[in-house]
Amino acid sequence: MAGIDVGGHGGKRSTNHEIPLIPFIDFLLCLVAFLLVTAVWSQMARINADARVPGPPKDTPPDEIKKEKQLHVEMKGDRKFQLIWKEGTTVVNTIDVPRKKMNVGESGDFKYPELAEKISTEWKANGSHRAASDPKFDQCTLHTDNSTPFQDVIAVIDAIYTPQRDFTFAGQTEKMPAFNVTFAVN
Repeated sequence: MAGIDVGGHGGKRSTNHEIPLIPFIDFLLCLVAFLLVTAVWSQMARINADARVPGPPKDTPPDEIKKEKQLHVEMKGDRKFQLIWKEGTTVVNTIDVPRKKMNVGESGDFKYPELAEKISTEWKANGSHRAASDPKFDQCTLHTDNSTPFQDVIAVIDAIYTPQRDFTFAGQTEKMPAFNVTFAVN
């Protein structure tokens, strides 16, 4: 068996020990394989969201600020969702959508098909960034309570990502979600 001689000569006790290298190398290869596999799978579990504070940079004069429409989805309460289109602080439109779950499979997962359909309809009517060459995406702010279950938040994010638009980057056109989601938690 391969090993390393770490002992010295002299003294009362023999300190010659062999460290088994082959099992150690096997262990390192398994560790590298595990790290490579987990690095690939960690990309698939990513949620595309940001926590930017809305508003212009501090050095922008108030006259130069262009107010774009933003969709706000409020999921406070058990009976309905509220979709609110705002330009700055001005409310443009408010829509109530019933909060009905639809189970998906046996795992207990669910989705909100009425919410997804209404968000798609509203984006087609009010969305600002539709051109494939437009690098910006429409903004959607999701308002939840601290006690909202994680599974509900993910189902609503899936509904917000339902409307798709063409996006051209580096000469390739792909379908991307029309909204960039920002959280507002109370």
